[in-house]
Amino acid sequence: MLQHCNPTEPGLLWTRFKDHICDDLLHQLRRRNPASTQADALDYGLYLIDKLLRTQGSSLADDKFNGEFPPFRTNWDLLLAEHQNRFIAEQLEYDRFELAEEAEGMKDQMNDEQQAAFNAIIQHANHGGLFWLQGPGGTGKTFVYKAVCAELRAQGKIVLCVASSGIAALLLPGGRTAHSTFKIPIPCHDSSTCTISKNSLLADMLCQASLII
Repeated sequence: MLQHCNPTEPGLLWTRFKDHICDDLLHQLRRRNPASTQADALDYGLYLIDKLLRTQGSSLADDKFNGEFPPFRTNWDLLLAEHQNRFIAEQLEYDRFELAEEAEGMKDQMNDEQQAAFNAIIQHANHGGLFWLQGPGGTGKTFVYKAVCAELRAQGKIVLCVASSGIAALLLPGGRTAHSTFKIPIPCHDSSTCTISKNSLLADMLCQASLII
């Protein structure tokens, strides 16, 4: 109907019939994650509709739908493809709407230099690059890190926050030590290597990461 009949109020159709369309999806989701909610089921339903439209060269984001469908709360492509990878599942557990609001609030508080650094990092997150934030204590480097994390995680992307010590890692959202994240041996010698096998679940998660701080 959405693809071939061009309804005048597609969002109204969704609002009226969404519970019927998605009546069995909550059961499907709870087989993977018992904590799944009705909101997750409705979000998954929208994803399935969008996936079907994409096979026909369309999308719920197309102009013809007038923005009447809400954006996905979850990156379903990544979650479903990797739902058995506990490392990826852990990185996708964040509340995307809450993080989006947090990111917007933090961006409003940035000075010009922080905003420039933030924009540059976000723009390169999917294309590769290396950035170094330099400044004395109290200049807001950690604030920028947190804003970047919130922005990208709100988009359903994986951001890994690592630090050399446990104390420093606590300053970053979801932070961990580099030794823990990358399996760096202790003590570390010139010939030491990380104990991450090429085809492991952890290696797969690292490859899926959009940003490492």
